[in-house]
Amino acid sequence: MGLNVEQIRDGLDHAGRISAPLAEAITRVGYPEPRLRARGWITLLRTIVGQQVSVAAAASVWARIEALLGPEITPAAVLAASADDLRGCGLSRQKQSYAWSLCDKVVAGDIDFDDLPADDEAAIALLTAIKGIGRWSAEIYLLFAEGRADIWPAGDLAVQAGLARLLALDTRPDERTTRALAESWRPHRGAVAIFTWHCYNNPAL
Repeated sequence: MGLNVEQIRDGLDHAGRISAPLAEAITRVGYPEPRLRARGWITLLRTIVGQQVSVAAAASVWARIEALLGPEITPAAVLAASADDLRGCGLSRQKQSYAWSLCDKVVAGDIDFDDLPADDEAAIALLTAIKGIGRWSAEIYLLFAEGRADIWPAGDLAVQAGLARLLALDTRPDERTTRALAESWRPHRGAVAIFTWHCYNNPAL
């Protein structure tokens, strides 16, 4: 599971001792709640289902997948489902290929979600070898499902916008700048990422 309340607070306190604007923001808006996801392939399948659709639409598709395959969905069951069956659930041809890529790798033993590489970049490389899983999706998985403390999704627009508000920047920083601005917060950048989402459009800032 992801970072717990204590880990988020400890991480933000560490970063706040380095950055006065961050410490002031914590005082004003308080600590964020944890963002938790289950560890395992099913969370990435949900990620694929939810790509480029609303939360409500993703929930509807997922309900149809469960109706087709049962609540205890297995990779083998997804692989055995026909394209027509998955299309009937609302999965496009592209998302079908992504789902099959994920399940192929799990069944073949190419990826073990209980034993991903300890090195964050190595884990990201393994996850992004799955069709349809980009760096952002891999980072979000590692942060929310594994609670890796130093994950920093610098390409996330809300992280960039939240950071601009926190540091009173004139413009939203690009990915490279967002990555550079967070270097001093290692190894607790994950807590700061969660805080930027907490601060995004927060009226207290």
